[in-house]
Amino acid sequence: MSGSNDAVRGQRPLLWLVAAAFFMQTLDSTIVNTAVPSIASDLGVSPLSLKTALTSYVLTLAICIPASPWLADRFGTRCVFAWSIVVFSAGSLACGMAQSLGQLIAARVLQGIGGALLMPVGRYVLVRSFSRSDLVTAMSFVAIPGLLGPALGPLLGGSLSEYAHWRWIFLVNLPVGAIGLWLNRRAMPDLRGARRPFDIAGFVLFALASGLLLVAAELTAEQRPVVWIVSTAAAGMGMLALYVAHGRRTLHPMVDLRLLEIRSFRIALLGSLVARLGIAGLPFVFVLFLQVGRGWSPLAAGLMLVPQALAMIAMKPMVRWMLDRFGYRHTLFVNTAAVGFLLAGFSLFDAHTPAYAMAILMFVYGLAMSLQFTAMNTLAFVDLPDRAAGMGSSMTSAVQYLSISFGIALASVLMSALLGRALEAEPSRYIDAFQGAVIMLGAITVIAGFVFARLERDRPPRSPVASPETVV
Repeated sequence: MSGSNDAVRGQRPLLWLVAAAFFMQTLDSTIVNTAVPSIASDLGVSPLSLKTALTSYVLTLAICIPASPWLADRFGTRCVFAWSIVVFSAGSLACGMAQSLGQLIAARVLQGIGGALLMPVGRYVLVRSFSRSDLVTAMSFVAIPGLLGPALGPLLGGSLSEYAHWRWIFLVNLPVGAIGLWLNRRAMPDLRGARRPFDIAGFVLFALASGLLLVAAELTAEQRPVVWIVSTAAAGMGMLALYVAHGRRTLHPMVDLRLLEIRSFRIALLGSLVARLGIAGLPFVFVLFLQVGRGWSPLAAGLMLVPQALAMIAMKPMVRWMLDRFGYRHTLFVNTAAVGFLLAGFSLFDAHTPAYAMAILMFVYGLAMSLQFTAMNTLAFVDLPDRAAGMGSSMTSAVQYLSISFGIALASVLMSALLGRALEAEPSRYIDAFQGAVIMLGAITVIAGFVFARLERDRPPRSPVASPETVV
């Protein structure tokens, strides 16, 4: 054990570098939420219009993450990681300087391209740099900042938006990026793998399918003509069908669809997709409820999201015991239903609900969410062969971010439909729309429980190749 600890301590600079990258990626997934009303006011658009600035970043992560293994093998981890930091920092600077919603969306896409490569490359380096006995310790060290990101994101975003300016939400990444480049030169090994052809056709088809389907959701939220929505969705489904056909016949696919033949892996991806469609949009619509509906300040709204993040951290030590005790099938079936009912419980909030009552529900919801995320993400690796761990991790990450982007879009579609065409409605309308939206989101989440019920049997989880994504 002592030798193991010495090996980990000897690589502390590398661990801090990967931890900082994970922190930046998770922070920027949540930091914008509490600043949505401020950004919308400054750019002269409705708060719901800012959903695209959120979904564009997450969707770009989903599209680009599968390309990270090929890039690392082809150009080396040190070069790819450095350019990832540069692109992410450039995107952050462009976000901070954006003068219109279109500019902000384009900057968020650039930021997402850099962010998509940070964690997969960092995880790949850790797997190559540590023995299997040391890997869990190393991954646990890296995971801690990833847990702090969702906790600090809403609070930092609210504070900067209220006491400085929302642009600083993005500009704070610049000094972190500079430190990351310095650490990269000092600590990042230059690892490369076997060269293989890049699946250009698969990458383009996947990007087009994801983008067109998200555009269809955006058109629905904006209540555009039905013919536009249907044609865009049909084009997206067509691209998806072509992608599936291509992936089954190519020798080196960007995503190995053969892994879906593994029952637990297939159910983990499908269940995670459905569950996140329900839960991913809550932070976005909850902030609108607090700031637009109830008139709270950005800082106060950010503070209300902190109990969930703290509960997720507090729950982590109990997750392994619960999975050992009850197994994946029973745990996920019961807990997914609980998450859905808790999500629907937010509909009880109105203009007069006391803050302490909302904080209590947020904390309980965070406990259930912690178990949900960890169980969903580790389930994917239970029966996965070690040789497929890298591809499996890439696929689970892509599905995770893809479902988050569509979850935010779905929540905005529901809010928009309930608001009608009065997107600049009085605060009470936002409260009513929020109440209706979370009931429907909760119902969708409950459906995911029946997906997990299709698992064949329960078993204690074996130790898969650890991944920092298993903690969020």
